[in-house]
Amino acid sequence: MHRFLSISSKSTSLKNRKQLHLPFVSLVSPATPEGQSCFHYFDQKPPSLGTRLGFGRVFSSGYFPNRVNLKEHERYENGFLRLKGFAGEIRSYSSEIDRESIEYDVVVVGAGPAGLSAAIRLKQLCQEKKADLSVCVVEKGAEVGAHVLSGNVFEPRALDELFPQWKDEEAPVNVPVSCDKFLFLTKNRAISLPSPFDNEGNYVISLSQLVRWMGVKAEELGVEIYPGFAASEILYDEDNKVVGIGTNDMGVTKDGSKKENFQRGRITLLAEGCRGSLSQKIMKEYKLREKVQAQHQTYALGIKEVWEIDENKHKPGTVLHTLGWPLDSKTYGGSFLYHMKDRQISIGLVVALNYHNPFLNPYEEFQKLKHHPSIKCLLEGGTVIQYGARTLNEGGFQSVPYPVFPGGAIIGCSAGFLNVPKIKGTHTAMKSGMLAAEATFDTLHEGSNMEAYWDALRNSWVWEELHRARNYRPAFEYGLLPGLALSALEHYVLKGKSPFTLKHGKPDHEATNVAKLHSPIEYPKPDGVLSFDMPTSLHRSNTNHNHDQLVHLRLRDPNIPETVNLPEYAGPESRYCPARVYEYVPDEKNQLKLQINAQNCLHCKACDIKDPKQNIEWTVPEGGGGPGYSVM
Repeated sequence: MHRFLSISSKSTSLKNRKQLHLPFVSLVSPATPEGQSCFHYFDQKPPSLGTRLGFGRVFSSGYFPNRVNLKEHERYENGFLRLKGFAGEIRSYSSEIDRESIEYDVVVVGAGPAGLSAAIRLKQLCQEKKADLSVCVVEKGAEVGAHVLSGNVFEPRALDELFPQWKDEEAPVNVPVSCDKFLFLTKNRAISLPSPFDNEGNYVISLSQLVRWMGVKAEELGVEIYPGFAASEILYDEDNKVVGIGTNDMGVTKDGSKKENFQRGRITLLAEGCRGSLSQKIMKEYKLREKVQAQHQTYALGIKEVWEIDENKHKPGTVLHTLGWPLDSKTYGGSFLYHMKDRQISIGLVVALNYHNPFLNPYEEFQKLKHHPSIKCLLEGGTVIQYGARTLNEGGFQSVPYPVFPGGAIIGCSAGFLNVPKIKGTHTAMKSGMLAAEATFDTLHEGSNMEAYWDALRNSWVWEELHRARNYRPAFEYGLLPGLALSALEHYVLKGKSPFTLKHGKPDHEATNVAKLHSPIEYPKPDGVLSFDMPTSLHRSNTNHNHDQLVHLRLRDPNIPETVNLPEYAGPESRYCPARVYEYVPDEKNQLKLQINAQNCLHCKACDIKDPKQNIEWTVPEGGGGPGYSVM
């Protein structure tokens, strides 16, 4: 038996009414204690976010027999069913006809800082202008914040605008930066440099905890939040306008047969985070980069641990950034170490994914970092609480695409608003979500259009900030020392007002050299005290996927790993992945074959970015799978 929810656009201001049906079933999260579930009935007030976390939920709006009525539908080879609906002909997976429905004016994909800021701002505007717009947020993580990872030294500028009284509302932003250090590391030394980060007035936070708080505030305003739903497909009408999304099949086994449960969804605002899979499709479909002559996006991989250290060593608010060792002079990146509250510190290494040496292993470089004398002394006697990894945008101003498409907009890190020299993107992601919300409100309520989002973005402090920071990242295309020199010129002399704009180098996947140009790197074995093997770290990420599902990591050509990647690049996917998803193992003929351990995936997206031939496509797994971050 299936349970159905229908999401549709109800505003009479819209040119076309849109409807999408979602069959919902009982979902029990891996974190659910004793298989209990928290029920959310549509005729009742939804429970608070705090009561949802860690629980699977049933969304019930009626029961329907598990059968398909095809009389009024056309089936296509790709599996879509064409429905006659409010928006004309809509390509959809849905096949049931008579269903109870709940209508939403705006559906946001992604309960991160951008998506929640957009949802919150929409509801605030409704209160201010006495309007009634319904807002829904779908999130692929098992709970809000489960997939959110960041440094994070937080600049509260956007939060000040969104919630001017946030200090009185128990926001988890309570450790002000007290000390700001910048070091250049050699193998055994640490050389102090002037700190360019200007962190006065900023805070050391856990971003996963902040978005949980934002989720509660959103629900208090009337936003509906549905964790555990992974948006995987875009729906278009006959005019090639986006009219929604489909969520991943919950219940397709490895052999492709249907299991008992499956779900669908819709969308107008894409807030998926860095390298969002739907955002990538939309940018390609509508040529959004070409529309504004934006360059390709550049990326980095951030690997992070949260430690609990000795109280005598803990100095809340202390911030440390480093350049140099353990990375070579041609690889852009650096480390961070932030003192949080409760004797906790976050430590991590960020490695730009345009590195050349295919033998470089970002995870192992991070393990080496922790043995540096200036860091080792702090960690000794401590314990690791959590581990995780995520890619981040580094393209900045040059790489921002046109963020509006027919039927919606791209916000936050899906578009790429990270300020590289600040090493901050949360405040800009939040602001982009707020600006998109204002444009969305005017479109639905005032009859405006979404192009206003693009205009507002270019007239905002986000654009000004990114423009001033535009030359820092591409300066390091020339190496570490030239990059430092050009960055110092930009920061201290030109102050972001240089008369030129530097261009990025090759896309990250093209930057990888063939193996014969480099020598293998011998990494030390982990000691189990400061450095750890991969299985130990993965356990600390709380990563979990249903094993009996289609592999969400797709090879466009299954022959490329053995015919190209292994002989030419020495199998780099076995090293750039921070979760050992990819391994070359001998078959019965002792020939090395690529094995994909999809259940290990941290959803970092490095494989989608760095594979030399762009042969790996990262797609969303079943909703609720992936890491389970709580303090990242």
